[in-house]
Amino acid sequence: MNKNAIKKFAIDARNKLIASVTDKAGMLGITPDNCSEVITKGADFEVYKTAAGTEVTLSKKQCEQRRKLVDQIHARGFEAVVEEVAYTWFNRICAIRFMEVNDYMYPVRVRVLSSEKEGKNEPDVVTMAPDIDWDFTDKEREEIIDDKMNNRLDDLFRMLFIKQCNLLHEVLPGLFEETEDYTEMLLNISFTNEDDVIRMLVDEKKGIPEEDFNVNTIGEDGQPTGQVEIIGWLYQYYNTELKDDTFAKLKKNVKITKERIPAATQLFTPDWIVRYMVENSVGRIWIEHLRAVDPSTDEKATAEKFGWKYYLPEAEQEEAVNVKLAEIRTTYKDLKPTDITCIDPCMGSGHILIAMFDVLMDIYESAGFDKREATFDIVENNIHGLDIDQRAYQLAYFAVMMKGRGYNRRFLRGRDGKPEPKVYAIVESNEINRNHLQFFGTHLSEMERNLATMQIEGLLDTFKDAREYGSILNVDACDWEVLERFVDDLSTTGQISFESVGSEETQYQLKQLVNVAENLGKKYDAVVTNPPYMGSRKGMNPKLKKFVEKRYPDSKSDLYTCFIEQGINISKKYGFAAFITQQSFMFTDDYKELRHKLTTNAVFINMAHLGADAFPEINGEVVQTTAFVMKNKCRDFQHEATYVRLVDYKCAEKSKQFIEKQNWYYACGNDFEKIKAMPYSYWLSKEMRDSFLLGKSFEEYGNPKAGITTGENDRFLRFWTEVEYSKIGVGYHSINEFHASGKLYIPYNKGGKQTKWYGNNDYVLMFDNRNYNILANQGNHLPSRQFYCQRCITWSDISGRTFAARYCDNGAVFDVKGSCGFPKKENYWLAIALLNCKLTPKYIESLNPTTTTQVGDLKRIPVIEPSEKNLIEIRKDSMECVNITKTLYDSYETSWDFKKNPLVSDVEHIEAAYKLWESKCCDYFIKLKEKEENINRIFIKTYNLQNELTEEVPDENITISKAELNIDIRDFVSYAVGCMFGRYSLDEVGLIYAGGKWDGSRYRTFLPDDDNCIPITDEEYFSDDVIGRFVEFVKTVYGADTLEENLDFIANALGNKGDTSREVIRNYFMKDFYVDHLKVYQKHPIYWLFDSGKQNGFKALIYMHRYDADTVGRVRTDYLHRAQKYVETAMQSAQYTIDNATSASEKSKATKAVTKYTKQLAEMKIYDEAIAHVANQRIEIDLDDGVKVNYAKFQGVEVAQEGKKALKVDLLAKI
Repeated sequence: MNKNAIKKFAIDARNKLIASVTDKAGMLGITPDNCSEVITKGADFEVYKTAAGTEVTLSKKQCEQRRKLVDQIHARGFEAVVEEVAYTWFNRICAIRFMEVNDYMYPVRVRVLSSEKEGKNEPDVVTMAPDIDWDFTDKEREEIIDDKMNNRLDDLFRMLFIKQCNLLHEVLPGLFEETEDYTEMLLNISFTNEDDVIRMLVDEKKGIPEEDFNVNTIGEDGQPTGQVEIIGWLYQYYNTELKDDTFAKLKKNVKITKERIPAATQLFTPDWIVRYMVENSVGRIWIEHLRAVDPSTDEKATAEKFGWKYYLPEAEQEEAVNVKLAEIRTTYKDLKPTDITCIDPCMGSGHILIAMFDVLMDIYESAGFDKREATFDIVENNIHGLDIDQRAYQLAYFAVMMKGRGYNRRFLRGRDGKPEPKVYAIVESNEINRNHLQFFGTHLSEMERNLATMQIEGLLDTFKDAREYGSILNVDACDWEVLERFVDDLSTTGQISFESVGSEETQYQLKQLVNVAENLGKKYDAVVTNPPYMGSRKGMNPKLKKFVEKRYPDSKSDLYTCFIEQGINISKKYGFAAFITQQSFMFTDDYKELRHKLTTNAVFINMAHLGADAFPEINGEVVQTTAFVMKNKCRDFQHEATYVRLVDYKCAEKSKQFIEKQNWYYACGNDFEKIKAMPYSYWLSKEMRDSFLLGKSFEEYGNPKAGITTGENDRFLRFWTEVEYSKIGVGYHSINEFHASGKLYIPYNKGGKQTKWYGNNDYVLMFDNRNYNILANQGNHLPSRQFYCQRCITWSDISGRTFAARYCDNGAVFDVKGSCGFPKKENYWLAIALLNCKLTPKYIESLNPTTTTQVGDLKRIPVIEPSEKNLIEIRKDSMECVNITKTLYDSYETSWDFKKNPLVSDVEHIEAAYKLWESKCCDYFIKLKEKEENINRIFIKTYNLQNELTEEVPDENITISKAELNIDIRDFVSYAVGCMFGRYSLDEVGLIYAGGKWDGSRYRTFLPDDDNCIPITDEEYFSDDVIGRFVEFVKTVYGADTLEENLDFIANALGNKGDTSREVIRNYFMKDFYVDHLKVYQKHPIYWLFDSGKQNGFKALIYMHRYDADTVGRVRTDYLHRAQKYVETAMQSAQYTIDNATSASEKSKATKAVTKYTKQLAEMKIYDEAIAHVANQRIEIDLDDGVKVNYAKFQGVEVAQEGKKALKVDLLAKI
């Protein structure tokens, strides 16, 4: 199936139809801002002013259609109505395409959008009209002939297309609604225009391949998938841009409205997952019946006979459980196919309904029913569906009807009346006139009428704003037969009055309401659905959030979990409920009460645990899913369920691995109860389950605490490298001590990359008295304050197959993303060792295998103490691991304990310095690996998990790095630049200057730049440019005798282009230095690059901490202007060569140089205008504002251009 073509068509068609409908509305005098009033009118016409300023005359019929359109716009808004009209025509166009490809057209099999003749663009209906048995009126025949004679073929096509839609209303009224509504006025289609929707759809080269619509198209698994696939993907892709826009708004805290919920939550379920759910619920009901009739029935063989590939037989049970199951099974003994009721309460485009249809047809045929008759029985008795989205209803209705037509070619003509699938769009009662109820049920008995009136009133209350809530509405039991008679019995005879006007519309609305309510109010043998996924915290609008908090307190955190509860609620006793949902309900603390409720009221039959990558349209770990089947009201025995673990397989492999028994696990509710909060960790071994009973909780040992949520990170957080270092308070033992120091910033643990033992000390938090008091009253109000500044263990909340805990000394506070544990002194080294050993990721995965590790997950990890001898070993090894990691971490300048670059040593050759460093790193790496493996060995043995884990740690899981020449040389260059600016000194170790008072006496061996500006040029214009200063630095560190050898070594390690070492190093500074700097400092640079642009006319570095109000002026006058003069001189020299040289190669080289210089001078001229504007302002910066705020002051400077729009110039290189 060509999904790219389907996606392109659906997105383009939506935009095209919306634009077309908007234009047509404009021609009726209707715009997003205004619906024009009538200018003049007569007995059978009205005149309106169009959006273009012209006038349009409308007939009486058109005026009535326009009035209905205006009423809808006033009630729902212009955008919503246009969207509805667009998708209605989209659905109808796609439906007709589907029908013509499969030869299903009614009443005559003729193609309406295309031709059976290959290469012919004119649709057959246009060619053949009026000689088609469509019961044309004389007026229509005249119009057809006139259009053909005058070559108005698009007008003819539009007329015939609408005629076909009106004819299809006879057999498909759910999609092709009552004729002559306002949607007809807004349709504008063409088959001659290559850019129109029709050609976009049917074009043999650019459109959707015809075979994608064919019901006989065979999928990868050998099953016909044409109908299911095409309808589902068209629906999903049509919503693409609306979905993207909805999520973009969500990032701006615009909640998801009821109109956008379908687009935001719709996800087409892969066919094999749908079949798994339906076969194991609807199919299981019938197999239960067969087993009740004949207990010797072989489940597996029976399912195979039906062709139910994904049916899982009952897991092996204890004898007492088998007896109970046999007793339950007897309730199915007298079951007939017509008795089976099933529903998809979130039906979308009808994928699950179609799968139900197929399985039910298997059942009917096996019971001896005629296939053609069974088609009607299935639609009338078995299948039910609901959705909040009208467009989804249209497609689902169409899908069911086409499935019926596929089984019975006379299906559309009906049996005892036209077939009416019990699939509906959720309706609201808001606009229903309650005063009209007095005109209903007048022929019922007084008791029945009172009952019906009371129940209708209750439904009107229930369905107020119903599309906000959809199928999670709770409908009270009603007497549906009485309600249907009540609604059918409308009598206004002799009572025609102002009050009764519109009662027929009310009757229509009440019929819809009762149909929907009855679907929701019944109990079903099987509930099968893929519910919407929408978190309450970020996605739900206030009305929906309040509703779920009240009605679904145990599952309120996400819409999908509310649907799990509702699915169980609307299934019969011993009925089945099958879902595909996110997996979070199985593990997270938000759902522990829901898990208890589910295992109290129902049992799992089986599960396909899919994990990430279950949906081909979604990549990554964000959506991790599971499909499962539950049986309602049978929790009084321990039922073993089958769990198929597919989390480690790619999307394409999951369906194949489903049937492989090595992926099957078995567990019952009692197994889950052994662990606090009852995570559904079905795959755990007996040893792991027992460890939860044998061990104490990590909560007792590690005392983990959740951290701070500031609510405004941009305001309160900084990287420590961007602020004045003297304002940071490191190492304080209490908040009172920190506040007494007068410091502004405190070290802040905020998670970060998965680094073990030590590191990630990147952030500081504004935490002086003033900011402390602000934070105490916002965000999450500074939780766990009594633990601030204590020695702790910190970690990142992002989990996976690894977990990384780090040592943190006194003096820090912590973020929710960098939560901390506070073990007692005697337990500290055991706690950090356990968190960093192989057991912890395995336990975390069992407790909550999502992308985020919660504090509650760590609290539940069992701790089994090793022997005293092993404890001593663990303490020693853990300390050494921390020391090794800290030593290496402090060798890099992003550590606040950094002393000097490791390549700066008492040797004459940098190569020798590097080899010493390489050897040291290698030794540390080997030693750390040995220690980690020893810790693993001790814990694996203590927990008796030798059959599940090995002590080995792969090199890639050791979180310190070995020496790497290219990276280490780049770090050396960065350190050299730091020395050039005075951040570091060759005379003292550590950070020398990062704001505050400058002390020149601390620099003797290598003097820093005196004016805080170091130019970078592509040619040697300045003797003190960055290359000159770098060469001086290397000479100072290693000596003059070995300078050239050292420069060669550095150049080779950098690997840039150039004929000499200096050229290579120059090119590195020109192209890569700032890129590296941004990477190391996480896009918060401390050295800023003044950069004129792509032509490399001018570049210069400054040190942010040495910036003053005159810096920009110095950059301009002392360096930019000098650079301009150097370039002008160089260009004159090149021009002289062109004029006087005899060598062609010299002339060619000089010509290229002139071209380069010309572009550079033009660039520098514009840059000079921009920098002059800023220099004159003498802008100050405040380091406390951080890099991003200060950096932005020098960006987007407007430079006027004669006759053109002002040009925006960035003075600094983009971050």
